Amino acid sequence: MENYETLAAFVVNVVFVTLLGWYLITNLQWYDYKLTRVVFKHHKPQWHIIYFIIPFVAYYTTGKFFIIFFLFAVLPAIFIWHKRLDKKLVLTWRVRRFLIILISFTLLSDVLCTLKDICKVYSVFMPLAMAYIASSIIEKFLFNVYKKEAKRKLQSMKDLQVICITGSYGKTSIKNFVAQILSKKYRVYATPRSVNTLGGIMGDVNNNLPSDTEIYVTEAGARERGDIYDITTFIEPQVAVVGKVGEAHIEYFKSLNNIIATKLEIMKSPRLKQAFIHTSVTDEVHEKVTFFGDEISDVEANLEGTSFKVTLDSTVLELHTEILGAFQTMNLAVAVRVAKTFGLSDAEIVEAVKRLEPVEHRLQMIKAGGKLILDDGYNGNIDGMLEGVRLCSLHTGRKVIVTPGLVESSEALNLQLIEAINNVFDIVIVTGALNAELFEKNLTVKNRILLADKSNLTQVLASQTHAGDIILFANDAPNFI
Repeated sequence: MENYETLAAFVVNVVFVTLLGWYLITNLQWYDYKLTRVVFKHHKPQWHIIYFIIPFVAYYTTGKFFIIFFLFAVLPAIFIWHKRLDKKLVLTWRVRRFLIILISFTLLSDVLCTLKDICKVYSVFMPLAMAYIASSIIEKFLFNVYKKEAKRKLQSMKDLQVICITGSYGKTSIKNFVAQILSKKYRVYATPRSVNTLGGIMGDVNNNLPSDTEIYVTEAGARERGDIYDITTFIEPQVAVVGKVGEAHIEYFKSLNNIIATKLEIMKSPRLKQAFIHTSVTDEVHEKVTFFGDEISDVEANLEGTSFKVTLDSTVLELHTEILGAFQTMNLAVAVRVAKTFGLSDAEIVEAVKRLEPVEHRLQMIKAGGKLILDDGYNGNIDGMLEGVRLCSLHTGRKVIVTPGLVESSEALNLQLIEAINNVFDIVIVTGALNAELFEKNLTVKNRILLADKSNLTQVLASQTHAGDIILFANDAPNFI
């Protein structure tokens, strides 16, 4: 009987530590593998109490009854938590290495405790701590190896021109516009999706960047001072773009001045030849800087597309695109300036802008089942969201919005968004708990639905919408936010 109890305790310990490790590495992956962000910046810190701290304490305080608590409380709770996530753990090699190290340490610890009979209870904290430390050391070593490998590849491409784009808003849109326009004349490669961290760019260089690329277009994101500098000194762009800057990620930077200072780290590129900076960032004159944002006029933006004029010195370009959103004229204007730098003619630029394809999940128009869907799921700034609201106001049928509100932003900007929503929409569906209280208090739209998460969103939309409606998906925060 004692042997069965020992075996059961052994198995439960291994599974329990693995589950805690799964929870830990999932959260680390969400927050760029920064433990301080997981601990101090998590949007749902109550999860740590429910899924980590309480089970951890119970393991050391409930004795032989822990097996019952584990089987009927901990195991089901973590299983349900994982199943309801809309952004589940991706089993990258980094994650696999962590889990292999964790399980190995746990098994070793448990075997030693069993053979030597020196442990009152099997260890939980030590395997987790050792796995985190060992994994961090290995990843740091591999990071430096991959960084050197990527640097050598970039240096071997002697004629490669690098364009780097940063800013609070519109980085991915500008990147895609620049890449599409320049591809009419050059072999262009752009980082995929929203890859904008140093690690992501390194991996992209090593695994995806074609050796015959003439122009490499990247974007640079930041959560703290020094992030843009690290990317800039790694890829050393000859052309830099700093888009509009605002209070995105204000909780990390604390002030707008800190955000601006971080974005301007891009000017430290040792190979910088030309920089285009939005007028919201700075007015400090620099020999390599061209300001943009004031050259746009005669904007007509509706659900059919966008027409506008761009004045460049003495030249006026009349442009039309199927890209939606008046705010995109700013992103298109700087893409035009970059294209001029690379020698494209006015005629080539006008034609290229006309043929631009929408950026996925950024005011992307989709027609399905007689409904118009404006997919703006990857847009999380106030300007873009307000433009999505304005475009919906042009629709003659019912108007529906699905949104968690603004994330990593201020209450004042969320109130501005709510006011705009109140003036336009017939149905408001708020997803997630982050801004739920603020929306519930200030929304005046009669038909409003608050969802704790997006698990029932499909059913809600099927029951609440019909042909002729326009549905705006404004921002798409994962449910851990």
